Amino acid sequence: MSESQQQAAEPRTPTKRGGGDPASRGRTTIADGVVEKIAGLAARDVVGVHAMGSGFARTMGAVRERVPGGGRASTASRGVKAEVGEVQTAVDLEIVVDYGVAIAEVARSVRENVIAAVERMTGLEVVEVNIAVSDVKLPDEADEEEEAEPRLQ
Repeated sequence: MSESQQQAAEPRTPTKRGGGDPASRGRTTIADGVVEKIAGLAARDVVGVHAMGSGFARTMGAVRERVPGGGRASTASRGVKAEVGEVQTAVDLEIVVDYGVAIAEVARSVRENVIAAVERMTGLEVVEVNIAVSDVKLPDEADEEEEAEPRLQ
């Protein structure tokens, strides 16, 4: 076998360029708003959570949704505040629960769902999820976000 045939028969190792693992070449940052949206949507998925945010925040959100360009983006993170570091995050939630649910159980489920969603999607370690229950939705109460009947015809 000639030398050129011998070289062709041997497997070639690819030439490394740039050195190091591609995953370590650069930096990824995640904005607070991204974590807030993920946490807000994960919290809303829990049975017993009626709404997010205080009454005032919900009212202002409903007004923003009616304004052109206000959009749905603000509703995803309503009632959520996140602090994001390089590898960790902390989340504060304000929720309204349905009347009759066990608040401690709802809070536990919200914590589990938020931690799982944020850690899975961002890779950040969630160090704490603080939950403030600001209201209880009674069965006969009208939602503040529902449009009221017009007074004039």
